[in-house]
Amino acid sequence: MKALTWLFLFCLMVSPGLAQETLDYTKEIIPVLRKNCYTCHNVGNPKGGVNLERYEEEGRIIKDGQLWLKVVDQVKTKEMPPSNKPALNENDYHILVEGINGILIKSLEKKTPGKVVIRRLSHTEYHYTILDLMGVSYDAAGRFPADGSGGGGFDNQGGSLFFTPLKMERYYDAAEEIVSRTLEDPNKWDKLVPDSYQQTIWQRFINWLMPKFSSDFTPLNPPEKAAERVIFPFAGKAFRRLIKVEEKEKFIDLFSGIYASMPEKPDPMRFNQSVAEVFKAILISPSFLYKMEEEPNGNEPVALGDFELASRLSYFLWSSMPDDTLFQLAVAGKLQDQKVLEGQVNRMLNDPKAIRFSESFVSQWLGITKLRDPNAPLADQAKFPDFTPPIREAMFRETTAFFHHVLTESKNFLDLISSNYSFLNEPLANYYGIEGVKGNDFQKVMLTNTNRGGFLGMGSVQAVTSLPTRTSPVLRGKWVLEEILGTSPPPPPPDVAELPEDESLHEDLGLKALLEKHRSDPACQSCHEKMDPLGLGLENFDADGKWRESYGNTPIDPSGVLATGETFEGPSELKKLLLLEKEKFARNLSKKALSFAIGRGITFTDEIAIRELTTSLMEHQFNPDQFIAELVHSYPFRMKIKDFQKKVNEIE
Repeated sequence: MKALTWLFLFCLMVSPGLAQETLDYTKEIIPVLRKNCYTCHNVGNPKGGVNLERYEEEGRIIKDGQLWLKVVDQVKTKEMPPSNKPALNENDYHILVEGINGILIKSLEKKTPGKVVIRRLSHTEYHYTILDLMGVSYDAAGRFPADGSGGGGFDNQGGSLFFTPLKMERYYDAAEEIVSRTLEDPNKWDKLVPDSYQQTIWQRFINWLMPKFSSDFTPLNPPEKAAERVIFPFAGKAFRRLIKVEEKEKFIDLFSGIYASMPEKPDPMRFNQSVAEVFKAILISPSFLYKMEEEPNGNEPVALGDFELASRLSYFLWSSMPDDTLFQLAVAGKLQDQKVLEGQVNRMLNDPKAIRFSESFVSQWLGITKLRDPNAPLADQAKFPDFTPPIREAMFRETTAFFHHVLTESKNFLDLISSNYSFLNEPLANYYGIEGVKGNDFQKVMLTNTNRGGFLGMGSVQAVTSLPTRTSPVLRGKWVLEEILGTSPPPPPPDVAELPEDESLHEDLGLKALLEKHRSDPACQSCHEKMDPLGLGLENFDADGKWRESYGNTPIDPSGVLATGETFEGPSELKKLLLLEKEKFARNLSKKALSFAIGRGITFTDEIAIRELTTSLMEHQFNPDQFIAELVHSYPFRMKIKDFQKKVNEIE
């Protein structure tokens, strides 16, 4: 598969008609941009927020490669120039598409994996790491100050994981509480400290007596030796690596000082409390709170170390530290072996802990974390009384259970767009009007009504893409474009008029008629003709996720015509049309998953990896196993570089 991708790129680079061989950016490409694009996309009138006039040098195109990939795509699909402007002639078309694409492809000849990632544990990662390390369930999201989401829209992005004095204070409090709870629970403590330490009367006597006669006497059963057997393995797990000699010395010095300060307390209490204080120090150490990767010495990309690779893999698929199996493979230096790594991916996806990936990834991708936020502006319960907190939680569970089934059982990511099943419990099934589901456990339910299958048929998505008092076809259409197809409409003009909120107008005319009136304004038409049909096709789903047939007095008409000309008659047919956009969906899923896996936003330098992942999905019928294996073998996931920003500047 990689060979096919590179063959494609090679063909682009060596084709005799391409820009990097025959065209000069300043003399040949800029005149075409000036003639066809600058009228709308200039310094004084950057339509859609895009100012192409400022790209005076070839290097600036490379710096904003993601934007220029979109420019090329819109020219290729004839979306630009817009229909109300003169079309490009054949020569201008080839100069822009082949010329700009050639510049971009040539800039990617030398791969750049991305900067060394030093990221604080997200609240989700902290919660699961503490759970796996100590067996304590700590509500980090509820106890710590909230984090934002980074450039990729996920809470594990380095750009959003700031450190503040308040957070440090909360980490101290958390360490105190977590270790105290562990110490008070004999079962949990015995797992961390399996041997109860205590000196016999004879050992204490000899240890007291012999130093009086010999300065070289080695104490019998000293507490420090027992502490080493407990503290060093704990620290290695907590730090996700082998601990250093100087760290060992500091741990034992800390233990000895605390142990010596409590002569009045008997063992094993004295020993356990001393160990507990060292555990607290470990839990507030940067080596625990941060996922650190050692910066390379040279300026060229290098492979991650085994422990670094183990951590990337475990936090990607489990939101937690490596388990004993991963840790021991890292110790043995075996994770660099492709077959070993693939075997670990399969093992981890089949482990119950993989549900953490499903919940964290899909809920943030789709934006349905709002369902668990009591302050989120979702369907107003006064107007939608059945939209209760338990129903909101059930909608969340439906979506995450469905995604996990696709990931681990159905093995076809296209089910996310359209499927003939979902995961429901009895209350949510009754809410949707689906009969025959019994019990509170979520179970796979075959659907006779194909309007409900896939993400677009789920109450979670319908609720978070609506306003508190009504649906919003614009929001839903924009959501489908961005989260399913990975394309973004330009921002609205600053003086655009809002839809009237008069409820009687909505009931008498319906949103379809109101939107048709709204987009009669030429300033609104180009964007709305892409978004509105997608959103209007889902209008049978109300703001609370229930099915409806009318707006008060007006029947709902869910039919529509896409901007590309295809017609449909409601949610089921709309999803069939979306299934035809396999490449866009594959590319979007690839970008989302890679961003989540490496903990940073996607940049233009990741373009080769994105194309390889997209190709993998297409070639393997959207099989999750093949896709995840390809992702963990990808260049950005496996490699690191000393100074990413310096490399970007050099590319410019």
